Amino acid sequence: MEEIDIMKYKNQLIEMAVEYSPKLILAILTLIIGLWVIKVFIKGIGKVLVNRNVDPSLSPFLKSVFGSVLKAMLIISVIGMVGIKMTSFVAILGAAGLAVGLALQGTLSNFAGGVMILLFKPFKVGQFIDAMGYMGTVKEIQIFNTILSTPDNKRIIIPNGGLANSSMTNISAEETRRVDWTFGIGYGDNYDKAKEVLMSYIKEDIRIMSEPAAFIALSALGDSSVNIVVRVWVNAPDYWGVFFDMNEKVYKGFAKEGLNIPFPQMDVHVHKT
Repeated sequence: MEEIDIMKYKNQLIEMAVEYSPKLILAILTLIIGLWVIKVFIKGIGKVLVNRNVDPSLSPFLKSVFGSVLKAMLIISVIGMVGIKMTSFVAILGAAGLAVGLALQGTLSNFAGGVMILLFKPFKVGQFIDAMGYMGTVKEIQIFNTILSTPDNKRIIIPNGGLANSSMTNISAEETRRVDWTFGIGYGDNYDKAKEVLMSYIKEDIRIMSEPAAFIALSALGDSSVNIVVRVWVNAPDYWGVFFDMNEKVYKGFAKEGLNIPFPQMDVHVHKT
């Protein structure tokens, strides 16, 4: 009786070996080849990130994420090849992932926004931007937040999720900028003389570019003044210096040239009855 049981178990083992050996060998080969392919793929991802000048702090993280996801998929496939049913496990894993994703929805959105910003570089550290109702110089781009420093030295922390999905103005992205003014002179003042004075101020300032040429025109007949628009082009770092200096020149110089800078005023007529 014992011999019959031993033979029975031996036959079962042989049958299992015959049935599962090819699957096991194939699974092991798939695992070895798959790990090699993933390694080569991750190296390729690393080269692409370097060529695209992706932030050095982001590259290792992205390679780790890609590698972990691909290895998890490979292991699930290998286990399935052996014959172990993975349907329930995958379902539980998916449900858990969904729950975690919902709980961390805002954080994941900020993370995704940070990745997009670091990959596509709509702005860089040191540039001046206007975004989410704030203006400032970009001091640091983190995975979850971007840190700005305002002109009055306030520290602004903006979540990357909103920053990556909203309108943003990169003020210092271009090398040159246009400076605009509107100056008013009184009704009855000499408009041609005002143009000549403004043009002389423009030519005196070596920071103002000759090309594109300066633009001066009468823009509007206001309630209290004749408004003259002036537009010039400068290198981006010179913008505010040129803007403030021109305002000072006009304020000090127009009076010497017999040009009045009017201010809003109201005439009140009193009628005796």
